[in-house]
Amino acid sequence: MKGLAVKEHVHLIGIGGTGMASLAGLFKDAGCRVTGSDGPLYPPTSTILAAMGVTVYEGYSAKHLDPVPDLIVVGNAVRRGNPEAEQVLDLRLPHLSMAAAIEQRFLAGRHAIVVAGTHGKTTTTAMLAWVLHHAGRDPGFLIGGLPQNFETSYRIGTGPAFVIEGDEYDTAFFDKGPKFMHYRPDTALIGTVEFDHADIYRDEAEVRKVFRWLTNIVPRRGLIVRHEDCAATIDVTAHAQARIQGYGLVSGSWRAMSIEYGTSGVSFRATRDGAKFADVSLAMSGEYNVRNALSVMAAATEQGLTPTEIAAGLATFSGVRRRMEVKGEVGGVVVIDDFAHHPTAIAETLRAVRQRYPGRRVWCVLEPRSWSLRRNVFQDKLAAAFDHADEVVLAEVFGADQLPEAERLDPARLVADVALRGRPARFLPGVEAIVKHLAAETRREDVVAILSNGGFGGIHAKLLAALDAKT
Repeated sequence: MKGLAVKEHVHLIGIGGTGMASLAGLFKDAGCRVTGSDGPLYPPTSTILAAMGVTVYEGYSAKHLDPVPDLIVVGNAVRRGNPEAEQVLDLRLPHLSMAAAIEQRFLAGRHAIVVAGTHGKTTTTAMLAWVLHHAGRDPGFLIGGLPQNFETSYRIGTGPAFVIEGDEYDTAFFDKGPKFMHYRPDTALIGTVEFDHADIYRDEAEVRKVFRWLTNIVPRRGLIVRHEDCAATIDVTAHAQARIQGYGLVSGSWRAMSIEYGTSGVSFRATRDGAKFADVSLAMSGEYNVRNALSVMAAATEQGLTPTEIAAGLATFSGVRRRMEVKGEVGGVVVIDDFAHHPTAIAETLRAVRQRYPGRRVWCVLEPRSWSLRRNVFQDKLAAAFDHADEVVLAEVFGADQLPEAERLDPARLVADVALRGRPARFLPGVEAIVKHLAAETRREDVVAILSNGGFGGIHAKLLAALDAKT
């Protein structure tokens, strides 16, 4: 690891973010002394950092940079006006963005496998890291969620490969390019490319532009694994100089045949160029996870794994928290937590729920919380995303007062549009009102899928408690 000295003091401004906390863990495992600062932190992040032995300051102060750390990492959420950021600039203290720190300190000399795309990055990154680990390759990895198979979302590893989630979001206030441009992929997995992050991208054309940048830095000796059922993904990789392998359910050299969905997951026959590659079983549902697995097969094969090794790893992969995660079942009602916050992801998740629980009534509870979902950019597309639900409950727009009304998602209109498509829908502001309604209206065999990219006021535990009180 380039320039990394034992007991080097590294300070992370904005340490409470998922990625920053994981980076803190990487630095700790590398033998560094790590400190950080943020606003008030709560479990699990606070307990995770405490267990690492990381000193975390509540609030920001220039005093936290005296004496001057050897390296300061500035998180994506940190803005001008932050006392520590201003001290960094005033004194020209040594600093990097999170992405640049990863690039310089942990990717140097490694085979960087970057998992990119609008959807499925976290699951695919975790899946590939586990397959390599299960086969004894000991990869490094950094995952944007909590994988069920590992105790942490990060690992330095001793093998040649480092698997990292490649986010297209901007990097820092002093580096407005996408994070994934820092990772210099030797292998790039590019899934679906769609418009998202309306706070930094104007339209899909701008999103496609940055993905073209990504494909343009993959070396000729490298590999791009692309989702060939997505026209936008084919477009952004059209002029790549690297080798290309495609996957999909309709197109691509890597395909899935004889797909069977069940209560325990999904099984299929994977083929490569029309020939059998392996029979695969996943403890997860959804067509998107079949596609994720196909991309992992291509990348893992490039790393020298056999079909048997890959199939064995996939069969034992347990998924990622907050991706179709069953939080509990009370009185025959299953409560699921999922991170979906884009119309395509919502539709795919609900279809996966339907495939896993055939014949059961499916409820969808959505909290519009992401920057894009809170805005009206998806107003006309959202209604169709609920077509695989039987009942729809829409929560209030998170932080609605932070957006002008003209730019804000209109919940009343969305509920009306969903109803026009034949799905009973209602708007219920407040977690307590939603829990009360669900506890009263759900019945045995119902499945409640709760979708949000935030904590949603602890709704999962509250609903399970209300259902328990009802029984």
